[in-house]
Amino acid sequence: MNTRYLSILTALFFLAGQVTAQPFTMPKLDYEYNALEPYIDAQTMEIHYSKHHQAYLNNLNKAVAGTKAADLKIAELLINAERRGAAIRNNGGGHYNHSLFWKIMSPSADKTPGGKLSEEINTTFTSLDSLKRLMNKEAIGRFGSGWVWLYVTPEKKLAVCSSPNQDNPLMDASGKNRGIPVLGIDVWEHAYYLKYQNKRGDYLSAIWNVIDWDTVESLYHAALTDPLLKAIEKDAWQELKDYHMVMAQTFHPMEEGNLGPIRSRSGELVAKATVLAASKVPASFQSPQITKAIKELVEGSAAVDKLVRKKSKDEKIVKSLTKLHDTFHVIQGLCSDEH
Repeated sequence: MNTRYLSILTALFFLAGQVTAQPFTMPKLDYEYNALEPYIDAQTMEIHYSKHHQAYLNNLNKAVAGTKAADLKIAELLINAERRGAAIRNNGGGHYNHSLFWKIMSPSADKTPGGKLSEEINTTFTSLDSLKRLMNKEAIGRFGSGWVWLYVTPEKKLAVCSSPNQDNPLMDASGKNRGIPVLGIDVWEHAYYLKYQNKRGDYLSAIWNVIDWDTVESLYHAALTDPLLKAIEKDAWQELKDYHMVMAQTFHPMEEGNLGPIRSRSGELVAKATVLAASKVPASFQSPQITKAIKELVEGSAAVDKLVRKKSKDEKIVKSLTKLHDTFHVIQGLCSDEH
């Protein structure tokens, strides 16, 4: 084989690898399909892992192909899942949720938590049995398909919730139930129907025998120091997000010479700033600096609105809105990982 032909062949193999490379991959199971019997049967495990989870993964990779989303970690992707559309929300959630599910189960499960996790469970829920009862109640009460979660809140507390479909507490779709999951139980019928038929309660009673609290404890400690908590806390500050939306929709057109949006929506900026000032600043971001910046944001919004109502010249409005935009970014900076 001559050198030129070999070089061409090598290049083709490289390009083929680039085309088929996928940003997200299946996690490896640490146990055989039959290892969780009699609590979860081998056939259910095989179908659940190799068919259902694989389908979510394939569809997720299709959804992010050729987009900036392909460069994000799965948890970062899901923080804004609702805004990214149904394909990423459903399939990204399906991939994340199942990856966690396989991890927190084990045929040699440590059936009781220890250390700080045990202390927090007793403080928050009074006992491990109480936590199990609460999670089972949430799971049984979940109409249709979904999950039940034990998660760490931005305030670094433990909480329980259930979610529909493939949603989870990372997502913006979760409302006030935001945080990092450390334990999730699948209550879709495909997780239990072959063995338990419609008896979801029996499945929930059985699954605690394979929940590995040693793994859950490791996930708990990791969540407490994960920068993702602060990102979730900021994303959950709805009043800041609402102001940001109007700022973006008025400032960026102004940058391109279009002052129509700010001239028609300056009053909306004032209203959103007033609501933001009245909202509760998330615990991680509370400081004299952010209080001062929000006050300046209200004053700056009013100043822009006043110029608009006076039908001032474009140059004055541009200068005032630019200053207001800078003030907003001071607040954004105070909510960053560096603060």
